[in-house]
Amino acid sequence: MIMIKKLPYFFFIVGFLLILFPIAREYYYDWQENQLLSQFEQSAPQANTKDSSDTLVKAEYEKLSGLLTKAATSQEPLPIPTAESKPMQGLDDQALGIIAIDKIDLKLPILEGATKANMRYAATHLTGTNSLGKIGNAAIAAHRARTKGRLFNRLNELELGDKITIIMKDKRLIYTVSKISVVEPTDLSVLSSNDKASILTLITCDPLVNPTHRLIVQAKLET
Repeated sequence: MIMIKKLPYFFFIVGFLLILFPIAREYYYDWQENQLLSQFEQSAPQANTKDSSDTLVKAEYEKLSGLLTKAATSQEPLPIPTAESKPMQGLDDQALGIIAIDKIDLKLPILEGATKANMRYAATHLTGTNSLGKIGNAAIAAHRARTKGRLFNRLNELELGDKITIIMKDKRLIYTVSKISVVEPTDLSVLSSNDKASILTLITCDPLVNPTHRLIVQAKLET
């Protein structure tokens, strides 16, 4: 009889924890993102990236496409950080820089490699594409979290002529948005390169809920 009376309390606690979990997870992601930004702004080493290779780019893009698709339904639980935990260990030495877009209040660290771990709380440089600021096409990808303002959530608000800033340890690059498109996940043409211009290609999923395509924002480096 006593156990039956306690059942409502049990269900209340379980329900409360289910409501709290998404909030705690977003807190964790924000904390990780801020840790990366802080580490880079204090003293970020500059990672090297290789020149583009068609085979490597294709393989990395296919891997990225899978990550973007799976993220739409993934609810993988993550631990909540404590003062003693050091989840950023091993990631800070990969920091390439920071991507900032004032129009959508975006400021994210950039990590090398579009891996599942990196994409939880950072923008990622697609390995195999050109180095940031160099002649050719440099691709940066990030998820679109359902929480407003998280990662590339508001990328769809950009318009032609908007500015994108890449902050690196020894330089600041300003790009102007020149093309916006929505393409199939398998469309590799967005990574095409040339020997005349420095292009920045931002990649994320589209639409925000149940994505079937990729939102592509391309920008040219100002000279």
